[in-house]
Amino acid sequence: MSNGAWTDEENDLIVADYFAMLADDVSGRPYNKAEHRRGLLPLLNDRSEGSVEFKHQNISAVLKGLGEDWIPGYKPAFNFQMTLVDAVARWVALNPAWLGRHSVAGSLTGLAEPQPIWIGPPPTLSNHTPPQELEQMLHIARKFDVAARDERNRSLGQAGEELVLVHERASLIAAGRADLARKIQWVSEEEGDGAGYDIASFSSDGRPRLIEVKTTNGWERTPFHISRNELAVAEERRSEWSLFRLWNFAREPKAFELFPPLDAHVSLVATSFQASFH
Repeated sequence: MSNGAWTDEENDLIVADYFAMLADDVSGRPYNKAEHRRGLLPLLNDRSEGSVEFKHQNISAVLKGLGEDWIPGYKPAFNFQMTLVDAVARWVALNPAWLGRHSVAGSLTGLAEPQPIWIGPPPTLSNHTPPQELEQMLHIARKFDVAARDERNRSLGQAGEELVLVHERASLIAAGRADLARKIQWVSEEEGDGAGYDIASFSSDGRPRLIEVKTTNGWERTPFHISRNELAVAEERRSEWSLFRLWNFAREPKAFELFPPLDAHVSLVATSFQASFH
């Protein structure tokens, strides 16, 4: 059996096979890992079944770093070669519709009994130490600018905002404040993105809640972009503003909230500058 480095051709083959399984997994369609593995082995350079299984785990790790979901049965295994990351990036580039998908289809605002969103503590307050592989995942996220990709994905962003809108209305109605639920505004949809928040909601006692929604299909530590205006509004209206982070969106949306000052939870790095002439 070959123990040599995987070639680009081999990486492309196994990545394509992995995504075929992942598409079935996300859609709830049955598939057989052993059949996929048996069909793949003759196309590779004398690889063992164990080698193929481990490479599938490597692909899960790459997808985690890229802020994407992965096949739960293939637990992410790290310390992979960057050539595998490049292969995953090639597949995504050739299949752009993959990044545009989301699991919350159609209009959510008319649902009578929407499913509640699981809301937990931010990663910085969860009492879990950062995973040892965090640096490798953050390196991938920076190289491929995962935060900018999610920010550009308007379909994903709008779906996340709509889900939070439904969640806020349902929460107020459950608290006996249907009057406030009727007053919630989807500001980014009605007025554009300049307000510094996406949804104008309320606490059950009537206090304003200004919610900026950031959505990703990835895990809870996937980086995100935040604008200078959003930061300014967060600072000016500290008692009202919050960042609602939706993650694992394509499968089972989960969330946590961050409250100002944001630099207590995240590292803020300038990624662009405005240039003006002297």
